[in-house]
Amino acid sequence: MVTGSEAIVTWFVEFTRSNSHFRGMPQVFEFKQIEEVAPMKQIRIFLQLAALIFAIAAFGQGTKSAAAASVPRAQQSQPPPTVASTVDRQISIIEKQIVEAAEAMPEDKFNFSPESLNIPGADYRGVRTFALQVKHVAASNYFLWSGLTGDKLPEDFKGGNGPEDLRAKADIVKFLKDSFALDHKAAATLTTQNMLQTAEHSKSPRLYLATFAVAHAFNHYGQMVEYLRMNGIVPPASRAKSD
Repeated sequence: MVTGSEAIVTWFVEFTRSNSHFRGMPQVFEFKQIEEVAPMKQIRIFLQLAALIFAIAAFGQGTKSAAAASVPRAQQSQPPPTVASTVDRQISIIEKQIVEAAEAMPEDKFNFSPESLNIPGADYRGVRTFALQVKHVAASNYFLWSGLTGDKLPEDFKGGNGPEDLRAKADIVKFLKDSFALDHKAAATLTTQNMLQTAEHSKSPRLYLATFAVAHAFNHYGQMVEYLRMNGIVPPASRAKSD
């Protein structure tokens, strides 16, 4: 006849053998060894070991939860990319680089032009100043992206460099930032259904204007980088993370 204490010990042994937390662990006791212990001691042993079981099980569960929580958000499910989100991502990249470059140039050098350096063998006559580079990017943004949104161009919008009365660095940078706001608004209108439709005031497809606008901005960012370096300024995007 199996006593109550023997039944308890039997259950404990089977539990440790079947539970994943205890697989591979050395057996520190045998049933026959416990049989030889007095019933009251068996119960005390069981209670102590049971407490150990639940402590280990709780630790294992906590470890799994912590591991799940440590999975980067980037690896979690995200909505599939769209034409709009893909173009918008490109805009965000060049926007950050150009705005930071514009802000990095000191006020007293904002109208710098390589022509002033008189570099032997180089011909920089008539090239845009740094300020005009920034204004040209902003003006082009307005002109190209407004074809997707139908927005009117800003007042006093003349030629490819935007309003002539914008001369202060703060005003020019604001003009630049506002133009990128229109970029994001325009990108959001792109779909697989309308991306090849002809844009307003243009003979080109909407997607062509979008990709050309991004490429154009990158082109002038490269020129702005050279202007910064000619003045001993490392472009923000090229600086070490510790800078």
